[in-house]
Amino acid sequence: MSAPAAARRAGARRAAAAPLAAYVLHHYDWSESSLVLELFTRERGRLAAVAKGAKRPYSQLRGVLLPFQRLQVTLGRAADDAQAEVHLLRGAEWAGGAAMPGGAALLPGFYLNELLLRLLAREDPHPALFDAYAHALTLLAAADEAGWQPVLRAFELRLLRETGVLPELARVTLTQQPLRAGSGYTLQPEAGVCASSSGPGIDGAVLLALHAALDADDAAALQAACAAAGPALRGVLRALLHYHLGSPVMRTRQLMADVHRLLDRSP
Repeated sequence: MSAPAAARRAGARRAAAAPLAAYVLHHYDWSESSLVLELFTRERGRLAAVAKGAKRPYSQLRGVLLPFQRLQVTLGRAADDAQAEVHLLRGAEWAGGAAMPGGAALLPGFYLNELLLRLLAREDPHPALFDAYAHALTLLAAADEAGWQPVLRAFELRLLRETGVLPELARVTLTQQPLRAGSGYTLQPEAGVCASSSGPGIDGAVLLALHAALDADDAAALQAACAAAGPALRGVLRALLHYHLGSPVMRTRQLMADVHRLLDRSP
């Protein structure tokens, strides 16, 4: 092996061994005793890792590899291959933090996980989005159902912007004319921000507030602007997400709708 190649391999091993801040987005069985994890890490983005022996009764990982729990994980490459897509989980421990979502708040939490799994490419770091996800989990754990909506809308906006598919919210996309407070606008997947031709749409002042909050990375202002936008923002973001997902079906969203229908029918 040449000296440059050996140096690259050693560098890859050191990077793989460095502890990473992470959340478990999803897991599935790999064998009778092991799991494959989908991790969202702050430093390296979304990763897949094998947790060997994690299903065994005496495994120390059983109580650690839980959704919504902030972790510090140490990874290695499978078969010491720097190009492998699936890593080996060498260690994981709880990193502390706020309370995890529980009860009914689990559903919106899993919705956030599904968005990350479906919209983020692997090995594509988004540290600001990682921080926004951690903040959203804290808010979901503390809020009631009415308070979830601005949290979800704010995270959807951050995710769309981080992945480069959210149009600029301060001007009409096709004409580049600045938005006007008091005028109604909408978001269309292929046309971006445009004047609303059916219904009142979203007030230009709200879109300008969303744009300013995103630019300033002001979580509180973004939550307030999302709350002011109301159900109209939910509809346009849903259409935008479906367009970029290539599918109108989100499993967690469908599950939430089914639960609401069951509750509405109960005596």
